[in-house]
Amino acid sequence: MANVPLTLIQIAPRRAAPLNQPLRLERKPAWLKVRAPGGENYVEVRRLMRDLKLHTVCEEAHCPNVGECWDHKAATFMILGDTCTRNCAYCAVAHGTPQPLDAEEPRRLAEAVAAMGMRHIVVTSVDRDDLPNGGAEMFAAVVRETRERAPGTTVELLIPDFKGSETALRMVVEAKPDILNHNLETVRRLYRMARPGGRYDRALELLARARTMAPERLTKSGIMVGLGEQWDELLVAIRDLRDVGVDILTLGQYLRPSAAHLPVARYYTPDEFAELKRFADALGYRHVESGPLVRSSYHAWQQAERAGAAAS
Repeated sequence: MANVPLTLIQIAPRRAAPLNQPLRLERKPAWLKVRAPGGENYVEVRRLMRDLKLHTVCEEAHCPNVGECWDHKAATFMILGDTCTRNCAYCAVAHGTPQPLDAEEPRRLAEAVAAMGMRHIVVTSVDRDDLPNGGAEMFAAVVRETRERAPGTTVELLIPDFKGSETALRMVVEAKPDILNHNLETVRRLYRMARPGGRYDRALELLARARTMAPERLTKSGIMVGLGEQWDELLVAIRDLRDVGVDILTLGQYLRPSAAHLPVARYYTPDEFAELKRFADALGYRHVESGPLVRSSYHAWQQAERAGAAAS
């Protein structure tokens, strides 16, 4: 990739907190306020998820955009159960000992996609470090079932790191998802605190391997801001992702799910997100989604279209 200097864009000094010393924050700023979920489509999607015994990260992770997305009949499905084997300090998903795999889950998910007439889906999972391949087979099964029942739907997989297993990654890549996503989440320095079960370099290696295995497929990653990173560290992470060939980047504000999770060190302004987007665009990403309420799957159908994804 082109070695674009971090000083490509003139950026004013940041008001970052000193390391390990969060800022005193007041109420959430106005740009983070969203309307309560509701509406006919929201109710219909929720009913369908319950009827088919499916989980969504929209609910499990307390996503602020659940109302907007479900009103558009868009959802991020979460497979492999609702209990994670890891305990990331920012994540609202429950952790502990998972239930056994449900072999019918991919079929039910594909049925929901067909019933809702979705043109793009995002499928993610909890971490399942208890399984030999981390559940990679189930991701592949979801792609196959969706291709059969909803052939015009593009499929985006947001996968865990599979503890660095190349075998598991190959299972997923060979299923030919239209977009393969793995979120970096935060800067290198904060990994041990925020994501103790993960590794910064392992995440980058997964994305690099995916690019090598299927050069024609789109790759994607995301970073959340506000955990205490410094501005320059954030720019380095954005460049690191582009250097391993990532096509689509999402940048959004971290919001504390509960008092038991990491506090918010600072809220970034819409103007700062615009600065980050300009920097990332200059590095050559196909598409950059950057804003306070952006999540990995926020407006994912539009991201896929703008980046050039087409159903296989």
